[in-house]
Amino acid sequence: MVRTQNRNAVMGKAFRTALPRTSPVCISFFLLALSYGVLMGTRGFSFLWPMCMSAFIFTGSMEFVAVNLLVSAFNPFVTFMLAVMLGTRHLFYGISMLGRFKNMGAKKPYLIFSLCDETFAIDNGTIIAADVDRGWFYFFVGLLNQSSWVAGATLGGLLGERITFNTSGLDFIMTAMFAVIFVDQWLTTKRKSHMAALTGIAVPAICLGVFGADNFMIPSLVAMLVMFILLRPYLDDLKIDKTDGENETNNADKETNA
Repeated sequence: MVRTQNRNAVMGKAFRTALPRTSPVCISFFLLALSYGVLMGTRGFSFLWPMCMSAFIFTGSMEFVAVNLLVSAFNPFVTFMLAVMLGTRHLFYGISMLGRFKNMGAKKPYLIFSLCDETFAIDNGTIIAADVDRGWFYFFVGLLNQSSWVAGATLGGLLGERITFNTSGLDFIMTAMFAVIFVDQWLTTKRKSHMAALTGIAVPAICLGVFGADNFMIPSLVAMLVMFILLRPYLDDLKIDKTDGENETNNADKETNA
């Protein structure tokens, strides 16, 4: 009895710590997943499809791409390559989180599965107090983020089945989201740090001209991966220069305040 109470207290404290940190992400996840569910519903799919896909895939970009894949001629190779390339960044997340997820017991498989961009950012950016269980904190961060995504996709699927007005253009939401992220990254980085962004524009444009609109996606992803590997030393140097510049600015501010 006492052991159960202690366990509940530990879980409760971890949950209360995770909730305020995940709330902004949960709101954005819910709204984005809502549009995904509506899109699936308007394409003739039952709400069970977005509900199950959001629960078992939990890769937002791939889920949006899958909408068109499900209503077009099935191409296993293209589907597989898209899934691999869109999820490649999770490989690097997983490697960097090996130390944090060590000795997490039964929670470890779910911690790995639920790791996404925002969950990774929260897990790495939060200074966890000594009296908060790290494993349960990571668990609730992933659970809250995924739950909001599944809830939004399910509700969107239910609404999409009943929508009768024209929803053409709704699938543009992911393009719009990535465009906003791109512009924000461009405006908040120095001019010499735009190499990655320029590569992301130039390579697909070249591949579009060479391979055409129907076949440029896979060559673009592969070419960008190769380019970023080759440019990694240069990009790492830019990161070091940026860190040094921030440190100099912080030191100057401290001296001014003193």
